Amino acid sequence: MEHALQPYTALVPRTDKLVVQKVGHTALVTIDNPPANTWDTDTLHGLVELVGHLGADSEIFALVITGRGDRFFSAGADLKLFADGDKARAREMASLFGKAFEALRDFSGVSIAALNGYAMGGGLECALACDIRIAERQVQLALPEAGVGLLPCAGGTQALAWLVGEGWAKRMILCGERIDGVKAERIGLVEEVVEQDQALAAALRLAAQVGRQSPMAVKACKALIQGARRQPLNSLLPEERERFVDLFDYEDTREGVNAFFDKRPPQWRNR
Repeated sequence: MEHALQPYTALVPRTDKLVVQKVGHTALVTIDNPPANTWDTDTLHGLVELVGHLGADSEIFALVITGRGDRFFSAGADLKLFADGDKARAREMASLFGKAFEALRDFSGVSIAALNGYAMGGGLECALACDIRIAERQVQLALPEAGVGLLPCAGGTQALAWLVGEGWAKRMILCGERIDGVKAERIGLVEEVVEQDQALAAALRLAAQVGRQSPMAVKACKALIQGARRQPLNSLLPEERERFVDLFDYEDTREGVNAFFDKRPPQWRNR
């Protein structure tokens, strides 16, 4: 990396369970809620606020999220929240999980999950909300909710099936199958598998590559790629052409083309 990680001072997170740092144009978010980096109301509200702020920060092009320590990325929800069978609380938490991970999914830059340990339930759903996943080979990934009488309620049933196909989604959700990083890469759940303790470094390297792309072009490309999940191809092709033309409204487009001819790195301004 060109620079060392520094504290991100543009926002004071609403909870100290989410630690935010910055290097170059990358924000690093670390889930720090021991012992298993579970999600609770503090961290979910905090993630919504944080991702919204980072998306509006013109200096941030990529977001990396990981878990503190070497055992857990995140074990998901704290099951104590549901132990009393309170339906109103269940509705509130389902809504909050959805808002948090939908905010992550809709982050305008590139989001990368650095899977350094167990990613279970809501922990895996967090990773599924990211654009790219990098896993260490020893990690364990699962959506085990049906085993305790629940179901994935933050996009897991849809995002997992989209990535790995209906068959593997059913094996993991309906049969409760856990997989490691190697198998996750083989079935398409993660894009890269690395050795233990290497996921964060690999994710930051990839995020640095994002920093060399036009953030305005990346934003438009990401919207088009994700649009394939909900729109037919024939409607997206004209939109692709329109978004190409729309890029000429931005300074970054002129800068990118001129930098190419000047044989120099472009200086992106995210506008």
